[in-house]
Amino acid sequence: QVQLVESGGGLVQAGGSLRLSCVASGRTFSKHAMGWFRQAPGKEREFVAGTRWTATNTYYADYADSVKGRFTIFRDNAKNSVYLQMNSLKLEDTAEYYCAADPAIGTMTWAPSGMHYWGKGTLVTVSS
Repeated sequence: QVQLVESGGGLVQAGGSLRLSCVASGRTFSKHAMGWFRQAPGKEREFVAGTRWTATNTYYADYADSVKGRFTIFRDNAKNSVYLQMNSLKLEDTAEYYCAADPAIGTMTWAPSGMHYWGKGTLVTVSS
């Protein structure tokens, strides 16, 4: 049974940093696209950052414009894990953060509806 388990959320002041972790189990995810999404109260789930395997046998990272330059996604295939380093956090980063994975290779739209596996989320609250 495939499981994605997030951790690392919490309360942080604006300008601070957090690192989210997602550990996958049940299969190997080294060639899977893995991403982070978030959902704030009253809003739709949105893409934050993703890492995908490409046809040139490399990983490529994609970021939402709102987090470029502040967030970094990276993966450790030996641990079947993906991480999201979040720096310079803003109040608007407050949300439930979800890890997701999909077996697709190459260009991704990163639409939430297209992701095959989901974790249950970890809450990030940024305070002023």
